[in-house]
Amino acid sequence: MTTDTSSSWVIATRESRLALWQAHHVQALLRSRTSRPVELLGMTTRGDQILDRTLSKVGGKGLFVKELEVALEEGRAHLAVHSLKDVPMDLPPGFVLAAILEREDPRDAFVSARHASLADLPEAARVGTSSLRRMVQLRALRPDLRIEPLRGNLDTRLRKLDEGQYDAIVLAAAGLKRLGLGARIRCVFDVDEMIPAAGQGALGIEVRTEQTELRELLTGLNHEPTWLAAHAERAVSRALGGSCSMPLAAHAVWSGARLVLNVALGAADERPTVLRARVEAEVRDLLAAEALGLEAAAQLRAQGAEQLLPAH
Repeated sequence: MTTDTSSSWVIATRESRLALWQAHHVQALLRSRTSRPVELLGMTTRGDQILDRTLSKVGGKGLFVKELEVALEEGRAHLAVHSLKDVPMDLPPGFVLAAILEREDPRDAFVSARHASLADLPEAARVGTSSLRRMVQLRALRPDLRIEPLRGNLDTRLRKLDEGQYDAIVLAAAGLKRLGLGARIRCVFDVDEMIPAAGQGALGIEVRTEQTELRELLTGLNHEPTWLAAHAERAVSRALGGSCSMPLAAHAVWSGARLVLNVALGAADERPTVLRARVEAEVRDLLAAEALGLEAAAQLRAQGAEQLLPAH
């Protein structure tokens, strides 16, 4: 696709069905707020191409982001739409998250053709996920299960389940719902038994720092409660040196003006240890949100988190 970037706002996006849904969603929101055309630039990332290894072994979820950032840097696009849980905790110099949209369902979904829930699975059933965070929490809930790698986009993962390669798979509920596949969900995990990933269910919009006009436009899309909650969640991971090789869960919910943050940290190997912490505080700005995340990280460290963190 050739696009005149001088007259249009151009959104860089991955080309999976879910990523395109997300980009079209932001495109529609922007079109309602500006007279400039808003176009899409579809791209295939390294994360989409490498399907035979888990993300933690090939560079992490940032592989879904890098090519989009290059398009922004080269001026081929002006903004990139990401699933926030895929966005590295520290952006490269010159890039910024300009907005975080209101969160969809943040929970993990249990998907199976024959079984209604995790408890219904027979002993040694095969459960597919390549998320270390999910692996750790699944093992804590059902140590007898065989947790096996599952890569590919959403449709590919569902196809592998339907072909009988797994007895069940675990996916983000938000992606299924956004694509009209909510009927595939047999049940959702309560956030207390399977704490979501930082930012799960939310969309983040990344731009170049210098794009002041666009950043001002995008403030109208920002959902402040999600913005603050997500920054608290992401602060935990950043404080612990967060990467895809660290099985960290962090999820914040509002209780009035107070933000309640639940976190869990497991071991990247198959040790059964899972550390948990819960902190809360009145949060009215970004500084307070990030301070809450730092407090949660400190509690994990006090419990021995250093013994679980991957070597750097």
